[in-house]
Amino acid sequence: MNSFGYFIGIMDYNINSNTDALINRLKRIEGQVKGIQKMIENKKYCSDILIQITAARAALEKVGGIILEEHLKTCIKSAVEENKEEKIDELISIMLKYMK
Repeated sequence: MNSFGYFIGIMDYNINSNTDALINRLKRIEGQVKGIQKMIENKKYCSDILIQITAARAALEKVGGIILEEHLKTCIKSAVEENKEEKIDELISIMLKYMK
């Protein structure tokens, strides 16, 4: 677990099949956030800024959902089959943090 409370390395080998798609999604999100910053700098209408923030947040949630799904299908599925109680506890911890 790193200093932010996230587990390190638990999915390194699982998201490889989605890596390019995830990186592309994250680059688009980065562009959205930069666009929001420019909107604020240019004193755009608050409602328009809030709509863009909502879109960026939804896009980031989608990335998190994809990673969570992959984790459930691989790491957790294996752990359940092997009856590894600590992995179930790890899943509960991840879900609680993700749902905040």
